[in-house]
Amino acid sequence: MSPLPPHIFESILTASEREKSDYEKLAFQKISEGKMAVLLLAGGQGTRLGVSYPKGMYKVGIPSDKSLFQLQAERLLKLQKLAEESCGCPSKNGIPWYIMTSEGTINPTLEFFQRNHYFGLDPQNVFVFQQGTLPCFSFEGKMLLATKSELQRAPDGNGGLYRALKNEGVLADMTKRGVEFVQLYCVDNILVRIGDPVFAGYCLSRKADVGNKVVPKGFPSEAVGITCKVNGRYQVVEYSEITENAAEMREEDGSLTYSAANICIHFFTVDFLYKVVNEHERELVHHIAKKKIPFIDPASGDLVSPPKPNGIKMEKFVFDVFRFAKSSKFVVWECIREDEFAPLKNAEGAADFTPTHCRNALYALHQKFLLAAGASLIDEDGNAVPLMTSPAIAKDSNNNNNNNNTSSENPSNEKLPFFDIEISPSVSYAGEGLDRILSNKVLQVPITINELSDY
Repeated sequence: MSPLPPHIFESILTASEREKSDYEKLAFQKISEGKMAVLLLAGGQGTRLGVSYPKGMYKVGIPSDKSLFQLQAERLLKLQKLAEESCGCPSKNGIPWYIMTSEGTINPTLEFFQRNHYFGLDPQNVFVFQQGTLPCFSFEGKMLLATKSELQRAPDGNGGLYRALKNEGVLADMTKRGVEFVQLYCVDNILVRIGDPVFAGYCLSRKADVGNKVVPKGFPSEAVGITCKVNGRYQVVEYSEITENAAEMREEDGSLTYSAANICIHFFTVDFLYKVVNEHERELVHHIAKKKIPFIDPASGDLVSPPKPNGIKMEKFVFDVFRFAKSSKFVVWECIREDEFAPLKNAEGAADFTPTHCRNALYALHQKFLLAAGASLIDEDGNAVPLMTSPAIAKDSNNNNNNNNTSSENPSNEKLPFFDIEISPSVSYAGEGLDRILSNKVLQVPITINELSDY
């Protein structure tokens, strides 16, 4: 294992405003030409959240009551408009949105989009498809039964994408539309910049086949995969596979040597995806997940619901294809965690990644947008609103090192004030355009901005 070489790595913190603007323009041009698509991994159900429907339908309780799916759809619409404004003409076919679901989520997902009229998107540009499944096994290696005549099966992981791209006709559809580049992300990230033009433009400028967006690792023992090199090939190494010495290694400036934390936001060329599907898909390894798996007892025919893990689900990982990219065609882009990454994973009461965590992360980001636009914020008593900081990630209790990637020792930020501040994606994709109207304005919280014309 070796760290990322500097020449394939760039950060939003060190890129100049001119560079970021050039990256955006390059991506907007490809969007305008109909060559850019977005791919969403949305196969998960909200089991850990205590709901039985797809996670994308979940609402974290922001004032607009929008679901994750709706927030992302509206950001996609805004991205299309920004591309049109940048290029001075309507985009050729819009931005196709490919949504990978699972056997248990495909019908609820389709019905949700249909019921909500695709949130203003062209239905012809929303392609919902289903990933495959694999049998479940007991620890003794026997296949488990779902019924007396059917095997118990589970989704084949987000790496099942590559087989589904071919089997579900996704790559064929991309080719038909003229799509050449794809940006991929996971449904649970409430802050995701869907189709991020800065990230995409950076990858395009480097003529990369594969790009990975990362955030700085919060602390040495944080449970995140790390993007690095292994035996000369780029890949994501799981936190459980990294030695304590490697995790603690630091550079001269004090930063972690292995710090490029994976957040499952990737860039691919369609040519590379074809190469993976046709040449390498069978080389992807199966990862083992030990789970509580209900099964039918073959002797009695009774359904057994185990109280503890009793079997194995096999999964492929979407990032395991990084090693198939040529070293000269792989790049890494670092973003700011508090601006772009707040995943929804756990129900209320957990240490982090809860609905409250996500909601407060969005409020803190939108306050940041307003302050950057030159607005002033006051409460109902006329007092200045204190700066909200994005909820911190949970820290290892044995680790006393704190750095600027964790905003607080309290992961849920329960003692910090959070005010309802929501800016509709139809108003601003990532804070742009607010200064033209809100500069020098005094705004009273709570604030929900659906139209700048109201101000």
